[in-house]
Amino acid sequence: MTITSTGRGSSEPVSPKILRRPVLDEVDREILRILRADARTPNNALAAQVGIAPSTCLTRVKALRESGVIRGFHADIDPAALGHNLQAMIAVRVQATSRANLEPIAQHIARRPEVLDLYFVAGADDFLVHVAARDTEALRAFVVDQLSARPEVSYTETSLIFEHIPAAMTAPPVPPRPARAGAAR
Repeated sequence: MTITSTGRGSSEPVSPKILRRPVLDEVDREILRILRADARTPNNALAAQVGIAPSTCLTRVKALRESGVIRGFHADIDPAALGHNLQAMIAVRVQATSRANLEPIAQHIARRPEVLDLYFVAGADDFLVHVAARDTEALRAFVVDQLSARPEVSYTETSLIFEHIPAAMTAPPVPPRPARAGAAR
């Protein structure tokens, strides 16, 4: 399975089977925590918070991107601002006889404009689909016409989202580290 998300705002999806994960040290993890909280942090500010030289920081961020640890940078846009006031998570189960076709099914779903994210999951369901729709009629049309109408799909279950609380808002803030005199990593 090569689909890991819709790739909205990022480069091509990367298969976790192909990707070799680098060993992350404390500095890499701190860079990632800061960028997760604010991906727009300028390199100089990021370097100062981590306590490394700006050139070293730039090299580390580039290596994290090239290795696939950082999958991309994107704007997190409120769907309601675009007139999509209703969000839902839809569990999708595929017919046992269609298991060989999971990737084409995932690609069909991921290409739909309503889809914000697509997750291939373990358990009773095969996919979780995060969607944003204009209203209940548009959500119903997506479920009926794009999911349930497919012969490969055996089951869907829709859960409405009342409120989305981004993970970055719940993460503890990363305190700045004092710069080390003459230390560049």
